[in-house]
Amino acid sequence: MAGWGAFFVSLLNYKTEKYVIAENRRIGILFRLYQLAVLGYIIGWVFVVKKGYQEREETIQSSVITKLKGVTLTNSSETGLRLWSAEDYVIPPNGEQVFFIVTNYIETPNQRLGFCAESVKVPNGRCLSDEDCVEGETVIAGHGIKTGLCRNDTGTCEIQAWCPVEYNERPAEPLLSEAENFTIYIKNFIRFPKFEFSKSNVLETSGDGYLKRCSYDREKHPYCPIFRLGDLVSWTGHDFQDMAGKGGSLGVQIEWNCDLDKDHSQCNPQYNFIRLDLNNSVTSGYNFRYARYYMDENGTNYRTLYKVYGIRFDIMTNGQAGKFSIVPTIIAIGSGVALLGIGAFVCDMILLYMMNTSSFYRERKFEIINFKRERNKSKDEKAVQRERKSRKSAANKEAANSIKRQEDVEAAIAASAPAAESQPTMEKRGPTIPRNTGQRYSAVLSPQGAEPKHHITFSPLY
Repeated sequence: MAGWGAFFVSLLNYKTEKYVIAENRRIGILFRLYQLAVLGYIIGWVFVVKKGYQEREETIQSSVITKLKGVTLTNSSETGLRLWSAEDYVIPPNGEQVFFIVTNYIETPNQRLGFCAESVKVPNGRCLSDEDCVEGETVIAGHGIKTGLCRNDTGTCEIQAWCPVEYNERPAEPLLSEAENFTIYIKNFIRFPKFEFSKSNVLETSGDGYLKRCSYDREKHPYCPIFRLGDLVSWTGHDFQDMAGKGGSLGVQIEWNCDLDKDHSQCNPQYNFIRLDLNNSVTSGYNFRYARYYMDENGTNYRTLYKVYGIRFDIMTNGQAGKFSIVPTIIAIGSGVALLGIGAFVCDMILLYMMNTSSFYRERKFEIINFKRERNKSKDEKAVQRERKSRKSAANKEAANSIKRQEDVEAAIAASAPAAESQPTMEKRGPTIPRNTGQRYSAVLSPQGAEPKHHITFSPLY
């Protein structure tokens, strides 16, 4: 229980830092290199590359408007000569950010409601007898409803549908091969609501003459919004004629990365072009069907069915804007200071626990301080100092008394000097000292530096 009590009492202790300068070059070099690395990261990466001093906004409001231009002629045995303009080959024609351009097609003209044989390419429409053709059953992945009869001439079920059924032979060469010279005009309007900033991808010029003669080029005209269809496909690394035969899907990415600390004219889009469908696989390509309906002079409806192949365009807009703000600046600096603290912690761990002299450094770094104990220790030290001072004072006083007694003796000798001069014989002979009296003979110099004068002092025998 005493151990647990000491543990809980230790939780109430407060720890504070004690700075110790350790003259260890290896740890010092390691710490300075770490500091340089952190400073390089903060200045080079956080502030210069990532612009960590800016407030960012990635919510971009965007609107895309497209317009296509181009005319071509087709000549087929089924339909003959036909002129194709943007109203015919663009679906939908109203200029959205997702649109389709026809480059090849299969046409089945003059289809009327009636009875005809199912196509031999439809597995569920094949039969050997009437029992294989259940009346009223829909042909799976077929063109109509079974009538219950099996056509011996085709080996397929008779169906009620738009007859004749669709032709399935796709032209080997794209019928609209000249579509690679069509142009696409992409207008993009963006807005960053946090900064109240709006911009368009159309280059700001004094007149519209620039748009009539320019065509997008990454080197010469990077901000012209008019693109040639063949160039768009080639920038994805594919050939237009190969793609036009069976169709495909293309993505146009418009990137807006704006530094609003600079002039607004420096905020311009960057374009990237990618093919989205898988090339050289059974799933590559893009096609769909649609029909145009007519009515003859007898009031009977008929239609022309089109299976069209072409290129689907997806125009995607994204981006971000940044502007200086004090809050992210402080956060970036604070994170850098925290990283510096981690370096100091790692160096402390190496110094205190991973070196041969770690115990020596631990003794110097960690110190336990108890105020009451230190106060009592201070009182004891003061008492010792007072005792030493009193002893020193007594010793000084005793020394002063000794000097005073010596001076008194010297004064007495000086006073008896004339009497001694009147007895020359005695002075020459010197004093006669009885051997058994315990007397002591000494010579004392006069204060004036004269020759030694002899005098006798008596001390008791022991």
